[in-house]
Amino acid sequence: MSGMFGALDAAASGVTLGRTMVDVISNNIANVNTIRPAGQAPFRASLVVAQSLPGTDGVAVSSTVQQGGPPVVVYDPENPLADSAGYVTHPVVDMTEEMTNMMMASRLYQANLTVMQQARDSYSQALRIGSGS
Repeated sequence: MSGMFGALDAAASGVTLGRTMVDVISNNIANVNTIRPAGQAPFRASLVVAQSLPGTDGVAVSSTVQQGGPPVVVYDPENPLADSAGYVTHPVVDMTEEMTNMMMASRLYQANLTVMQQARDSYSQALRIGSGS
């Protein structure tokens, strides 16, 4: 841990990472039904890549990457977005994976908030002890 407030700094970076992950996953879920004409690039879920911050106990978002894999092209001539042959492209989003990621991101966020609250309470108690109150 770096410095007196290392626990707060590390937990704050974890809260920021968790919030970013929730935002990205929410966007993925919001686009689960984004259909495009066949031949057009599908919506692809984004994944957050995190890295540890050198010299600290913190973490940060290093990048986001798009989900790989082939898109699902479906024959749906009634869809207004269908191409001339009647095909549409479905997004590359796995709802099971997204919901699992959302639970993990939410727990990451909550756990780091708890650490911040406990560190704050510990620092406050130490200040009260130090002041003789």
